[in-house]
Amino acid sequence: MKSVIAVLIIAVLGGGGYWLWKKTSATQAAGGAPARPTTAMVIQTNISFAVNAAGEISPAEQVSVRPEINGKVEELPVDLGDFVKKDALLFKLDDRELQQQRASSLTAITRARLELEKAERDHQRAEQLLADKLISQELYDDTRTAFELAQNSLDRSQKELAIIEERLTKTEVRAPFDCTVLTRPVSIGQAVSGSGGVSGGTEVLSIADLTSMVINAHVNQADVPRLKVNQTVDVSLEAVTGLRVTGVVERIAPQATIRNNIKGFAARILLQNVDPRVRPGMTANIRIPVASAANVRAVPLAAVFTERDPETGEFERFVYVRHGGQYEKRNVKVGVADFFFAEIQDGLTAGEEVLLELPKEELEKKERAMAIQKGVAGTNPAGARPAGSGKSGGGKAH
Repeated sequence: MKSVIAVLIIAVLGGGGYWLWKKTSATQAAGGAPARPTTAMVIQTNISFAVNAAGEISPAEQVSVRPEINGKVEELPVDLGDFVKKDALLFKLDDRELQQQRASSLTAITRARLELEKAERDHQRAEQLLADKLISQELYDDTRTAFELAQNSLDRSQKELAIIEERLTKTEVRAPFDCTVLTRPVSIGQAVSGSGGVSGGTEVLSIADLTSMVINAHVNQADVPRLKVNQTVDVSLEAVTGLRVTGVVERIAPQATIRNNIKGFAARILLQNVDPRVRPGMTANIRIPVASAANVRAVPLAAVFTERDPETGEFERFVYVRHGGQYEKRNVKVGVADFFFAEIQDGLTAGEEVLLELPKEELEKKERAMAIQKGVAGTNPAGARPAGSGKSGGGKAH
């Protein structure tokens, strides 16, 4: 019984959906699709052309903190995300073994100093006895050798002490600047190796100054000529909606690289007045202003056509101005253009109406010319175009 009821419900729902679909289709067919506009007015507007790029935010200064000597981590007062002032302790290695070595070295220096004093007295006494010809030259040479060896022993012990004391100063690692702890891969009690080893040492912390951030962007090769060092750019972040910051182009790579199958140039952009919400690793969208014009006459890009004069070889830009049921072809001078509008510096006045597509007569004329051109090319055995023939076409302004 339950299965029969379920089948009936499904049938009713299916029938209702089909009836609604048929009604919607009939309504759309009766109303028709909205017609695409074929004309536009010359207006006064602002035009700003910019190119866009994307990059990843990272600290301008990031340091991998590694000990210079081998040891065991004894103190680690900082953790992930902590802010650390300059010269504050980052971590300290266990120095008990080095302290024992230092004590032994001090004892060795004391012994070496006593031995040197004794050897010096023996040498001075032997020198006097040799002058009185009471001992042989060989015995005198032995005392001089013992004196020199005692000097060398004291020097060696003092150098060993200096090395140990230097290593003791390296058991404490302090912050080189005001920083934030990004990573802390080790814990207290863990043995670490010094940076002088083959592996380059164990990374105890990675720190960075989060008040100075940069964007490493990959700029398309077509847009790089518009980019300049010290140029100001606008930056928006996907992770922080509504946040807008400014940046300054710091460096542009001299050589192109390929990323995601796109050839471009690496650019380093320094952020100014970094917001605390900005964090390393966030994706940034960069808007690089190229040209702008305020309160200028403008028309949609589709209204501007470009054609090359077959006689002069120069490109001309023109529009079709509408007067009632007639149109007039008029040359114009184009200034700044973005992806939507083109500035008209000369040739139009505000309020005039222009066509957004070729007039029917002009379109038919071009089609006939192309057909004739194809026919002439078909009769040429080599398939070459006749001498003096020109090529023309319409297009959008850039």
